[in-house]
Formats: sequence, structure tokens, C-alpha cells
Amino acid sequence: MNRSPFRLRALAALPFVLAFSVHLLALVLWYDRLPDPLATHFGPGGGRADGFTGRAAYTAISAALLLGVAAAWVFFVRRASLWGAWATAGFTGTLLVLLLRDNLDAAEAARVASPLTHLAVAAGAAALCALAGQALARLVPREEPASGPADAPRLPLGESEVAGWSRDAGSRALTALAVLALVAVPVVLLLAPWPAAWLALLGPVVGVPVLALARVRVAVDRRGLTVRPALVPRPRVRVPLDRVASASARDVDALADFGGWGYRVRPGRTGVVLRSGEALVVRRDDGREFAVTVPDAGTAAALLNTLVERRGRV
Repeated sequence: MNRSPFRLRALAALPFVLAFSVHLLALVLWYDRLPDPLATHFGPGGGRADGFTGRAAYTAISAALLLGVAAAWVFFVRRASLWGAWATAGFTGTLLVLLLRDNLDAAEAARVASPLTHLAVAAGAAALCALAGQALARLVPREEPASGPADAPRLPLGESEVAGWSRDAGSRALTALAVLALVAVPVVLLLAPWPAAWLALLGPVVGVPVLALARVRVAVDRRGLTVRPALVPRPRVRVPLDRVASASARDVDALADFGGWGYRVRPGRTGVVLRSGEALVVRRDDGREFAVTVPDAGTAAALLNTLVERRGRV
């Protein structure tokens, strides 16, 4: 059992657990000495308070903030970015504790001030935490590109035979997101006041590329592997046959292996990931991998290996 992903996520969660614990301890110890509401936002002029939140609401919001940011880092962290999780936890946790200290024993929240030096203190804490995270990253093995099996599948093909393989793969979730983004354009234009209606421009900016990627065509032939949108010929991703070392069919987890859906870039691998499940994984001659989630990936891998073997005999 590979424990590296679990260890990485545990190390990413650790600084947020520490920050949450210190902040919660400060709240418990100082709760009766804090005004209600608390000063929680400060203006540029001398750092005077201009925004306020009740103690109970602040407790819930601050906890949700720390836990939400922690969850995002735990799900998407990679070994190379572990320092970022520690820096984020250090910066956020320090600011929250300093905010409580500013409010401590205040007779009136409106008189509370928060100096800009607090940002420097939080940045210093973040830098120290980043160094700790960078050091702890050594406890996680480096991500190595997976090598193709020695007995990679082959497709029986005569020397004079020509073969090709093609399948479409789609994502209902991405299709729904694209449609919602495009449908929102006229709705925002009609209902939103100006200049807020300019936000309608985000509809095609998000909807068009997502719609193009929501359904792709995957082809294997004498040129190698090609992945392009099913509706248009461009843009496309191609792995030339002379750059293919081997191919295999493998189950992938969109979140755990690639951090999400769409065109993904990770250390040692890239991919077009529309869902979790069966994927065609191509190992390039430089050791990097390219994956695309597609049905019948086993046949595609077998044909690609056969074409690579045949080319090596030429």
C-alpha cells in the first residue's frame, strides 16, 4: 500500500490543525474579555475599525475559514507546494489571533485599531511556516513517472495491415457547467444593473472553452495519439508515435491523481481528464506521462504498443 498520498495530506493538514487549535484556545481564554460585536475590519486611515461582527458569528466564520482553506489544500496539495499550505496556515492563523488581541479588553469595538505592522508579523510567521513545510516535504517521496509494464499489451496486426482506433469521451458535468455559463449571459444582461452587467462577458469566457473540452475525440493511428474537441479540429494534443515509449490502460482518480477535471498538468504527467475511471496512459520517451480518460482504453493501448513495436523494426 502506497502511504505517500496519505502522508502528504496529513502534513498539509497539520499546520491548519495547529492554527485552529491556537486560535480556538485564544477564543476560549479571552472570550469574556472580548467586546460584542468585535471589530473585524479596519480602514486605511490609522487602521481604525469600520466593520463589526458578533462574537458567536465571528467564532463560526473564522472556524469555517480555516477549515475551508485547509480542505482545499488537503485535496489539491502536491509535494512541491507543501510549503504553501504551511505558509497559508501561518499567515491566516496569525492574523486571526492578532485580531483577537486587538479587541482584548476594548470597552467599545469602534475604538479598536489594528496597525499595518500586523501584516508584517503575519508575513514573517508565514515565511517561517513555509520553511518548516519545505523541510517536511522531504518526508514525502518524490513523484516518479510510472513506467510501462514489460509485458505491455499488443494487438495482433500483420506487417501489411493498417489499423486505427477512435472513440469519443464526454463529461456531463462539464457540459452542464458550460451550458449554465452561456445561458447566464442573456440573464445577466437583462437583470443586472450597469455596469455590473459587464460580468456577462465571463459567460463565453468560461462557457466556450469548457464546452469545447466537455466532449473530446481520441484517436490512435500511425501518427500516434491525438486528442481534440469532438466538434472542432482545433485545439488538439498529439503525442507523436516516435515519442511513445509504451501505453497502458489504467484507472485514474480525477482528484487524487490530477487535482481536478479538464486539461491537467502535474509533475511528471499531463492529461485530459473528464471523469474518474478507465484511462489511456502513454509514457513518453522522456519518462513523462500523458493520460486521457476514454472507454475501451485497453484496445487503444494495445494498438499503440503494436505500432510502436512495428516502427522500431523499420
